Amino acid sequence: MCLAVPGKIISINHNENPLLQTGKISFGGVIKEVSLAYVPEAKIDDYAIVHAGFAISILDPEEADRTLEYLQEITPSLG
Repeated sequence: MCLAVPGKIISINHNENPLLQTGKISFGGVIKEVSLAYVPEAKIDDYAIVHAGFAISILDPEEADRTLEYLQEITPSLG
């Protein structure tokens, strides 16, 4: 089973080709570089749902917080 997880965009590596644009996303302090090809509207401080190295949608900040709280409840050893 795969899980899509929300993370906060902390930087964007702009590219002339939007299919090659990437960004660094923080997952509770763990930073990963992911593709932003599917979310060209993404901005720094947005929350994105990330699956398999790709940001697949932008998420409302309140919904991101709620989702992160749920994940913390089911995985207390991760926080």
